[in-house]
Amino acid sequence: MGFARACSVALVGVEGVVVEVQADLEAGVAAFTLVGLPDKSLVESRDRVRAAVVNSGAEWPQKKLTVGLSPASVPKGGSGFDLAVACAVLGAAERIDPASIADVVMIGELGLDGRVRPVRGVLPAVLAAAEAGYRQVVVPERTAGEAALVPGVSVLGVRSLRQLIAVLCEEPVPDERAAHHEGRPDTMGAGLMVPGAGIGTGLARAGQSDGNPPDLADVAGQALPRKALEVAAAGGHHLLLSGPPGAGKTMLAERLPAILPTLTRKESLEVTAVHSVAGILPPGEPLVARPPYCAPHHSATMQSLIGGGNGLPRPGAVSLAHRGILFLDEAPEFSVRALDALRQPLESGHVVVARSAGVVRLPARFLMVLAANPCPCGRYSLSGAGCECPPAAVRRYQARLSGPLLDRVDLRVLVDPVRRQDLMGQGGRGESTASVAVRVREARARAADRLAGTAWSSNSEVPGHELRTRLVAAPGALMEAERDMERGLLTARGLDRVLRVAWTVADLRGADRPDASDVAVALELRTGISRGALTNTGAS
Repeated sequence: MGFARACSVALVGVEGVVVEVQADLEAGVAAFTLVGLPDKSLVESRDRVRAAVVNSGAEWPQKKLTVGLSPASVPKGGSGFDLAVACAVLGAAERIDPASIADVVMIGELGLDGRVRPVRGVLPAVLAAAEAGYRQVVVPERTAGEAALVPGVSVLGVRSLRQLIAVLCEEPVPDERAAHHEGRPDTMGAGLMVPGAGIGTGLARAGQSDGNPPDLADVAGQALPRKALEVAAAGGHHLLLSGPPGAGKTMLAERLPAILPTLTRKESLEVTAVHSVAGILPPGEPLVARPPYCAPHHSATMQSLIGGGNGLPRPGAVSLAHRGILFLDEAPEFSVRALDALRQPLESGHVVVARSAGVVRLPARFLMVLAANPCPCGRYSLSGAGCECPPAAVRRYQARLSGPLLDRVDLRVLVDPVRRQDLMGQGGRGESTASVAVRVREARARAADRLAGTAWSSNSEVPGHELRTRLVAAPGALMEAERDMERGLLTARGLDRVLRVAWTVADLRGADRPDASDVAVALELRTGISRGALTNTGAS
């Protein structure tokens, strides 16, 4: 009787669980039994592994073979267990030393010819292995760069099972590169990206374009929305752009990612892990360094926005936009259920999706930008434009953005039609993306210094209790906000969000703490009621 074990990782959402793959050989009729709650794709690994072992020059044991995946209570799926199953079987057959694979985590799919194909979710899998104390991992060569992002882990990238056997047995390592003929298409990266996943979610990365990246200077006029865009980027505040068609709402939103600062190392790992699991991590780009930009179509279902699918839930648009921007163009055209489902992640920074197969917690800390027309035809706010929408239709249309959802939006800006002199360039070009991005980085740096040693990195994350007790505004600065709260113009949540925006406005002008003018700017950006504060800053 022979026994050997190797390790692999089962992904539950974007979190991994180390799985021990045990192989047991005993006398009896030749059979291959796989136990441990595998799904259909994992059950099929029996045929893949057998063919890969034989075609790699090793002998398949003609005994009763049982492969167990422990812990057996955790659902397991995907083809990433193939490499661990094959090595455990070869260890039990004494083709390789069982001790050499006992504490090695192996992730990869096997082709029938023995080649090791890449799989999705390598980064979160290696992160889970490192947290569990494992220090050696074997992954497909194509994803070795992704696995190497995890510090303290020795990564071996292999192209074939034959190559791995040679390394484990200290035999001459065959040159698998010679097996690939020049000029023949390489299909090894086909498993990394799910077809249409990025397109279906409207996902793009900052600065990604066919030609020159969009510049904020291309936006004609719109001084107030540009100011709101800068404040949103500097503090991570949610933004609503409301106005008639053609005013430039989408142009403004598309230029927001470029003024955001680059991701920190920790944030990059979080974003890369989500994109790796979702199958939208481009080959050759193991680390996402820029904030993602996700703009789903208004026909998107609640599952595609929040996360879901058959079996264990998969990341939705809110998770793909983690540490980046979620842009909902034509926001009132989204289903009311889908919009209201955003309320939890907007507050908590994560989403919990419960299905019969299990409960998954997915990261979802994003900057939300909503763009909306004032009525179904879009001409309601234009004088003399001929809006024929009945008042009831206008009310129904505007009510699709519910009060609780709008209460979580910090900045609500009306985007007026572009004036002729601005459109024809007679008013001069506005500031470029580069100049605005410098101020945003400086404001973010001030907030990071102030919040050093806490769990928060931007003003939008600071709880209201901290803003009222430890991070206190200047004396008398909140008088106008308190009056608005007494009049019913602000809720308790709204007051906290006004305070957060006021801190961001103060950071942008280099002040130590917000004063009455900063709070007035924050109130005007939230309520839309003119208080003269933005006029004094040159935003109108």
